Amino acid sequence: MAHSKARATDGKVTYPPGVKEISDKISKEEMVRRLKMVVKTFMDMDQDSEEEKELYLNLALHLASDFFLKHPDKDVRLLVACCLADIFRIYAPEAPYTSPDKLKDIFMFITRQLKGLEDTKSAQFNRYFYLLENIAWVKSYNICFELEDSNEIFTQLYRTLFQVINNGHNQKVHMHMVDLMSSIICEGDTVSQELLDTVLVNLVPAHKNLNKQAYDLAKALLKRTAQAIEPYITNFFNQVLMLGKTSVSDLSEHVFDLILELYNIDSHLLLSVLPQLEFKLKSNDNDERLQVVKLLAKMFGAKDSELAAQNKPLWQCYLGRFNDIHVPIRLECVKFASHCLMNHPDLAKDLTEFLRVRSHDPEEAIRHDVIVSIVTAAKKDLSLVNDALLNIVKERTLDKRWRVRKEAMMGLASIYRKYSLQGEGGREASKQISWIKDKLLHIYYQNSIDDRLLVERVFAQYMVPFNLETTERMKCLYYLYATLDTNAVKALNEMWKCQNMLRHHVKDLLDLAKKPKSEASNKAVFAKVMVITRLCFYIPSCCSSSSQKDITKKLGSPKQPSNPFLEMVKFLLERIAPVHIDTESISALIKQVNKSIDGTADDEEEGVPTEEAIRAGLELLKVLSFTHPVSFHSAETFESLLGCLKMDDEKVAEAALQIFKNTGSKMEESFPHIKSVLLPVLQSKAKRGPPRQAKYAIHCINAMFTNRDTHFAQIFEPLHKSLDPANLEQLITPLTTLGHLAQLAPEQFAAPLKSLVANFIVKDLLMNDRVPGKKTTKLWVPDEEVSPETMAKIQGIKLMVRWLLGVKNNQSKSGNSTLRMLTAILHSDGDLTEQGRMGKPDMSRLRLAAACALLKLAQEPCYHEIVTLEQYQLCALVINDECYQVRQCFAQKLHRGLCRLRLPLEYMAIFALCAKDPVKERRAHARQCLVKNVNIRREYLKQHAAISDKLLSLLPEYVVPYTIHLLAHDPDYVKVQDIEQLKEIKEALWFVLEIIMAKNENNSHAFIRKMVENIKQTKDAQCSTDPKINEKLYTVCDVAMNIIMSKSTTYSLESPKDPVLPSRFFTKPDKNFSNTKNYLPPEMKAFFTPGKPKSANVLGAVNKPLSSAGKQLQGKASRMETTSNNDSSSNPGSPQRSKARSLPGEKCVLLRSSREIEKPRGRKRGVASSDDQESKPKRGRKRASANTTSAVDSEDQWDEDARPEDEQNSPPKKGRRGRPPKSASANQDTPAKGRRGRKKAAPPPEEEEEEEEEEERGDEEAEDDDDEGDDKSSENMEVKTKGGQQARAPRRSQGRGGRSKAAAVKDDSDEEEEEEEEEQEEEPTPRVFFSYILVLKINLLALVAFLELS
Repeated sequence: MAHSKARATDGKVTYPPGVKEISDKISKEEMVRRLKMVVKTFMDMDQDSEEEKELYLNLALHLASDFFLKHPDKDVRLLVACCLADIFRIYAPEAPYTSPDKLKDIFMFITRQLKGLEDTKSAQFNRYFYLLENIAWVKSYNICFELEDSNEIFTQLYRTLFQVINNGHNQKVHMHMVDLMSSIICEGDTVSQELLDTVLVNLVPAHKNLNKQAYDLAKALLKRTAQAIEPYITNFFNQVLMLGKTSVSDLSEHVFDLILELYNIDSHLLLSVLPQLEFKLKSNDNDERLQVVKLLAKMFGAKDSELAAQNKPLWQCYLGRFNDIHVPIRLECVKFASHCLMNHPDLAKDLTEFLRVRSHDPEEAIRHDVIVSIVTAAKKDLSLVNDALLNIVKERTLDKRWRVRKEAMMGLASIYRKYSLQGEGGREASKQISWIKDKLLHIYYQNSIDDRLLVERVFAQYMVPFNLETTERMKCLYYLYATLDTNAVKALNEMWKCQNMLRHHVKDLLDLAKKPKSEASNKAVFAKVMVITRLCFYIPSCCSSSSQKDITKKLGSPKQPSNPFLEMVKFLLERIAPVHIDTESISALIKQVNKSIDGTADDEEEGVPTEEAIRAGLELLKVLSFTHPVSFHSAETFESLLGCLKMDDEKVAEAALQIFKNTGSKMEESFPHIKSVLLPVLQSKAKRGPPRQAKYAIHCINAMFTNRDTHFAQIFEPLHKSLDPANLEQLITPLTTLGHLAQLAPEQFAAPLKSLVANFIVKDLLMNDRVPGKKTTKLWVPDEEVSPETMAKIQGIKLMVRWLLGVKNNQSKSGNSTLRMLTAILHSDGDLTEQGRMGKPDMSRLRLAAACALLKLAQEPCYHEIVTLEQYQLCALVINDECYQVRQCFAQKLHRGLCRLRLPLEYMAIFALCAKDPVKERRAHARQCLVKNVNIRREYLKQHAAISDKLLSLLPEYVVPYTIHLLAHDPDYVKVQDIEQLKEIKEALWFVLEIIMAKNENNSHAFIRKMVENIKQTKDAQCSTDPKINEKLYTVCDVAMNIIMSKSTTYSLESPKDPVLPSRFFTKPDKNFSNTKNYLPPEMKAFFTPGKPKSANVLGAVNKPLSSAGKQLQGKASRMETTSNNDSSSNPGSPQRSKARSLPGEKCVLLRSSREIEKPRGRKRGVASSDDQESKPKRGRKRASANTTSAVDSEDQWDEDARPEDEQNSPPKKGRRGRPPKSASANQDTPAKGRRGRKKAAPPPEEEEEEEEEEERGDEEAEDDDDEGDDKSSENMEVKTKGGQQARAPRRSQGRGGRSKAAAVKDDSDEEEEEEEEEQEEEPTPRVFFSYILVLKINLLALVAFLELS
């Protein structure tokens, strides 16, 4: 050893054998050659070669000289670096270099040479790899730990390795780099922030995307050194997150990206960092909270993440951010939900409630993304979402914003198609989402054209895809129709009817366009375009700011992707194109129905009972025969229908007859062979078939055959001669047939019909009771239990009415006689002979038949004129009949006639009497009927502004004088000053006024007030000389005036027009008579509580989570959100301004605006004290003990909301409208002789359910259906009260009852329609509107030309 040291100190360099001195005096090539030999020598040496180590010590020192370390040739530098690496290996653990500066220079030199690893194609790459392998294996850099500049060395090494790594390197290069770097971290005493940044910077997304290999290298390094490096990572995040020292590192701004990457690499790296995130989630800085939320969303939502289970406090803290005040944070949370639901189904339960709350968020984007998140997860796998989440989507189909509604509807549609039509989730999944098809169709009840168009698209693309093969498409439609609920079926039928109506309008437009051009034809075209516009389109947003020139310019660029006018034409074509139904489709559908009838269809496999499938199939064919009649025009279809007609099944044959009636108009010309076979069948049905088949057989002959008179005569003569009152069962069908013949051909059979009515119908049939009725306490029995005699009498009454409707004149005074006959039946409670032989159910049937017949005649102007006021009032009392079914059917007939604008306006006043109905559902239905009739008339007046001469018969406000007159003649209103009777009058008046006054359009409150004042200056035209009757009239006027004054703040303004009173009801005002007297007793004033009519709360506060089921807390902000913008010009007293106000001590009453009023919504009852029961506060007051209720946009509350009456609308607390005893003395305050009082109206027993009448098929068919409907409940009628409770406890409201069909006719679509009020588009100016119409006309005319060319 002493010898070696001497060798080292003498300075002489010993070279390996064959290697001459290496100096600057030789050429580069020679130097390289000699260095290679040196490298070979050092490579072959190992640590045990002590002599060689001693021998070449000076050479090792020489190679570390600046000459070599700074040599300009890279080959020389590489060979020297390889030598130095081997020297460190050979002399380990002690290096031959003792100077710290020299060591730094050497290692910095080696680091620079490692850059040569970047070029994997280089000839010298193997030497670079050898260099890396050597220093990694020996851990040569560990020598630097004791150097002061070690951090600089290590940092430079890391940077170099991260820079040179690329995709050309194999796994060995990657492994040696990781080994080299990990040894420095694991065996060193510390990791500087600079060195840590060098590693972490490769995880920043920008760097990660630039050099994926560097990211992988950093990832492998961190995994290898997780335990050693974790304290330094924790310290870094502590400095930045907790202490806010962002200057400690340039990576401070990427701290959240780094946390995510580190968590994905190894969650143990962040054991001490995650609690800091919980603190940051509660930061006051919005942006900082948002960054943390975005980070945690990715961490919690990652596929294999277990963070939620491992760190529950952080998970709960994160969920709290769903309710953050900052909108972007809530939005980010909602977006995260989709990934969480898909990757972690176990967390769905935690997310459900938060998503439900966010589905009510005030921000449209958040509500929209809630839907997107749920639907995305459901489309991946239905099991990922629970029913509560699907219900959230269901609710949002009624959102106030179109974008949200559209997303919800399209989401549900795609879910339905995937799991129900395509059956991807099996039968269980299909069953879980079976409600979707009904819900989507319910949306067709919405008023928005956008909603309707979307429903039509959804139906065509998702529910019954139009691109399916014909047989498969019809099978899909068949079973869909069979499984839809009642309201969905009605919506689908309505959709087809609207499309059919639109097709007819477009056809008319095409016909008009073909006519020669003239001013008249231009006007006709314009009028037709206006009709199509109202049915199809909305005013596009561009029209509100564009002139005619601008619109025309836009139209000139049809290639614009968002041209609104081309979109309109697309909408039009989309709606009128019968994409589902053609001749081939109808044939396939009939075959499918026949399979079910034959028992060869797979109905049970489709989950539909065979009977239900047949019923639905026949109903579907009937609807399609009305909406697509041309598609039935094929020999195959008619032959199949002929086969159905000959079947024994009555329903099948009846359906076939209806289809023939709707589609057979051209059969005589196009299918004579069918006609020759069909005619004998029709004649047979008309003579001997069931009554309904006989009816349709007659109408088929009328519609299909040109020589109908001959065929009618062949049927009429034998039936007329064979009428035998002794054989009652065989009398029903002939009377039905004769009745329809009388209506269709009254002139042909004028003489025999008059004789038939006078001699047979009246004398032999109606005036005789041949068979004693069954003694029973029931007021109603099912159709099959009604006696044949009663059924024959009903058909006799209908025959008389049909005959008069066919004649349409009263020249022979037959109308007067018939009206007297009908009122006699009503006077006698249905027992015309008054012999007491009839049973109560039979009497109820005859009362109903007589009342409905009177309504039918009143729809014809020539007969309405001869209906006396006494007859009208007697007919009105039927709505308070003691039999529930009579009240129900009569109200439905009354509503139907009013909706068609056929019954005069005074008949709408009859609904006021429903305020005293003991059954809540009946009052609800009456209110709904009133609402709809008011809206129909107002809409009609808007569209026909020029018919000012008909205001008296159309303006809804004119129902007030009729109501006042009717109530003044109420037989239960006996004592003029009786408080209880006046309270009943008040309830009845408010029942009507509440709806009329809901919206103060054109200062209508002042108009109503003026009308009431004018009535007080007249006399009752019915009994103008009777002071008692006039006093009653004035008293009722005072009740009405007090109601108006207490509910309106604008009643005292000037009336917009002078009301005109009906002369049949009131005398002309006497100029010398001034009636200023107040006829109300002083005690009555206490029952008129102040308060303005309030519209129903709009479901605008969708952001507010419900505090409990059916309840919603409302503060100032939420009340502002619910304010409607429907009429911004309303004065402070208008309903829009006061809709959300509720004064202390007032009862919260939900009134409706003109749009909302179509759907009566219920109020929940507060808990009344005993004092409240004794003196019930009137409408508009809220008892202190009552809980305020608000409308809530949750369909879960619909069962409660479907009850549109509160205790204020309950029947008065005295006994129900009692019929005065017949023995009452004449001098008492009783109705005039001959006027019938009312029996006590009772709820129906539950077991007395009625059959539903088929739906109308257009006005003509509806006319016929009306005739049959007297005996049956209509589809729209309510179900009976629960439990079949009889009327008892007359001082209380009768049973709450179940949910009614009428209240649910629009089902879920009623739930949030009020929300739409907030989003009404601004009306365009008239000039712009007509510009729009002009352009639309141009579009449609272009379409006409295109179709003509086609």
